[in-house]
Parts: sequence; structure tokens; C-alpha cells
Amino acid sequence: MKITVIHGQLHKGSTYHVTEELIGYLKQSDTDEVYSFSLPIDGPSFCVGCFGCIYKGESNCPHQVKVQAIVSAMVESDVIVIDSPTYCLEMSGQLKTLFDHMGYMYINHRPEGKMFQKIGVGISTAAGAGAKHVTKSITKQMFWWGIPKRYRIPVLVMAKSYSEVSEKIKVKITKQTKKVAQQIHHNLGHPHRDFLQRTLFRLMAMMQKNNTWNPIDKIHWENHGWINKIRPWRV
Repeated sequence: MKITVIHGQLHKGSTYHVTEELIGYLKQSDTDEVYSFSLPIDGPSFCVGCFGCIYKGESNCPHQVKVQAIVSAMVESDVIVIDSPTYCLEMSGQLKTLFDHMGYMYINHRPEGKMFQKIGVGISTAAGAGAKHVTKSITKQMFWWGIPKRYRIPVLVMAKSYSEVSEKIKVKITKQTKKVAQQIHHNLGHPHRDFLQRTLFRLMAMMQKNNTWNPIDKIHWENHGWINKIRPWRV
């Protein structure tokens, strides 16, 4: 198994520890590989809104070196885990910055076919409210990349550091991470197909037939045969 982990922060707080616990349950042998990235060090600078990735190709992004390093790891992985602490009811700014660079991968532009075979997990912790919203936002990005099976682990830790999290909550975290890890192992290689996602993909295929506004997108769909009957989840 190959796993990509994207930490939406540098400090090793509650969110980091929840993610590490999940990874510990996911890894079953020494051959399992984990590609780990911590933002903002491993991530790109702010998106400048140049539309280079959309209309000219992702290699034209001024920050493409760091963006593509992360994208390449995700493409090679079976499972993608993305976390962020809850800051003011939202994900961290550095994680949102990374997501801003990946709009070209959306289903309505140039999705990566291999993403339709993967499993995603969104993780967030909060001292108060907001963790559920953050995990929903993270997995929403995964939906638009084509990831069919997505899990969410939001945790109300009621503490400012992991060392202050109560044992009762830590037991709950263990229960949640074990359950998600078991579900991932069960679905690995044959994740449940998202009906809404497949329907949206078919609508996009019809739109791409008459695409006169972005030739690069249309060529991408034509080259993969998606405008016709070929579908990435059947590969």
C-alpha cells in the first residue's frame, strides 16, 4: 500500500497525532510506503490567479515544482490522507493555498484518471466547533478530483495541545481511526463508486464534445477517450 499524507500545518498537535494514529493502523507491512508533506514548507506559495494551469497547462504554474511533487505522490498512492487543524472555523490557510493550485484537476477541467481508483480521508481537530466543517471541505476537494470513496475524522478535543486531551477522548480517537482503517482495508482496490460523481463526469463528457473555450481541456478528454464510452473507474 502507498499512502500520501498532507499535513496542513507544521506543528505536531492534536490533528497531527490523530493522523499518525490512523497511518499506524493502515500500515500492515514494511513494504507499505508513506509520502509525507507538511505545509507550508513542502507546499507552494499563494496562487496568483494567472490561469496558467487552466488555459496553458499545469507546467505553466509559477509554483509547479512543489505542486507537482505533491500531485505525483497522490497519483502513485492508494490512499490520500489530508489533515488540518480548525482555525477560526476553517482549514488552515496553507492548506487552502495548496487546494487553490489544484483546480485544473477538477472533473470539469483535466481530472487525473487514477484518482477515480483511490480512497481519501479528511482529518481535523478543534478545541471547540468547526472540525466537521473542515473535514467536509477537505473531502469536497477530493470529490472534485474524482476520488470515489472519502472518509472524515472530525474530533472535538477540547484542549489546546494533545498532551491536554483527556483519556476518554483519546479512546474515542483510537476507536474512530481503527474503524476507518478497517473500512479502508476492506475497500482497497475496489472503492464504492460515487453515483453523483459518475453522473457529473458524464455531463462533463458531453460538455467537452462542444468545448470551444478551453482546447487543452478538450484534448485531455479526447486523448483518454472519455468523450466517448471510456470511463476512468473501469480501467
